[in-house]
Amino acid sequence: MKKHLLLFLAFTLMATMVVLDACTDHTEPIPEPTQFSVSPFVGGLRAPIGMVIDDQGRFWVTEGGTGKHDGSLVMITPQGVKTTVVTNFSSIINQGNVEGISHLYYDNGTLYLLHGVDGLLYTINTASLLAGSLPLHKDHLPSENIRAFVATKNLTFDNNSNAFALTKGPDGHLYIVDAGANAVIRRNKDTHALEIFTTFPPVVGNRDPVPTGIVFDGANFLLSSLTGFPFLPGTANLYQVNTSGVMVPLKSGFTTLTHITLTVNNKPLLLHYADFTMPPGGPGNPPGFKANTGSVLNGDGMVLLNGLDRPTDIKRHGDRTFYVLSLGDGTIKKLEY
Repeated sequence: MKKHLLLFLAFTLMATMVVLDACTDHTEPIPEPTQFSVSPFVGGLRAPIGMVIDDQGRFWVTEGGTGKHDGSLVMITPQGVKTTVVTNFSSIINQGNVEGISHLYYDNGTLYLLHGVDGLLYTINTASLLAGSLPLHKDHLPSENIRAFVATKNLTFDNNSNAFALTKGPDGHLYIVDAGANAVIRRNKDTHALEIFTTFPPVVGNRDPVPTGIVFDGANFLLSSLTGFPFLPGTANLYQVNTSGVMVPLKSGFTTLTHITLTVNNKPLLLHYADFTMPPGGPGNPPGFKANTGSVLNGDGMVLLNGLDRPTDIKRHGDRTFYVLSLGDGTIKKLEY
């Protein structure tokens, strides 16, 4: 009798623990955003292009500058205090726009920074950088020539190259988006050797796709695209590329996408840069990208936030918080839902 009672008590205890454990482990799924509340974070940036957030919550932002070879890398504390840490990146004015420095990627204390005009990949140890005298001249940074490799491949009629964005794949290699060559280049993590991972076919009207942003969602790479002049509405795609380099357009109907990030559920959020007005624009409406017509979209094209001034980067920080960087007004805004 005693033995049966002990077995019964043990079974009851185990069942209770299972129930309690299930209740403790159960968490509500985090919904996808449908709209954002917006608050200011930082202003006064000079033609910013790329942004990452490191393990300490510091922001690293690439500034194009004024087009007078004054591009820079700045570091911003979580409290919004800005420090210029690397200077003298080349920058130029092309058709009224500042061009030069591009996006960057952060991984375990290392920044990988692209310069599209010079075609270089810079590698920066953040601890060593901040321990030294600031700002540092960019010539003191180790670099690798991406453009020289791309030039050997003749991927476009004008053999163009613009190393623009990058991410790390599941194999540890870097995957570099070349917006000029319409390709993704893989950089070997051990040897640093470069190879073509995938290329993109023309879009509607035989226009360049101009890939811009890249993320890995756990199974595939997802890429945004700007498309080339005249930036026709609805001609940009969200692309999917598997780990073997096979590319397919995943979603279509977008316009001038500049970057991509993932929600906590690994769903894409996309940046629409701006609406483009073809010449002649008419009195008071000159041709070009229009200020304050940028937006954040989900993967189905639903507008989650509009009124942004030519946004170029977006990053998630936590489950429900994002930061969006805008070239037009030189700001970082905090988005929450």
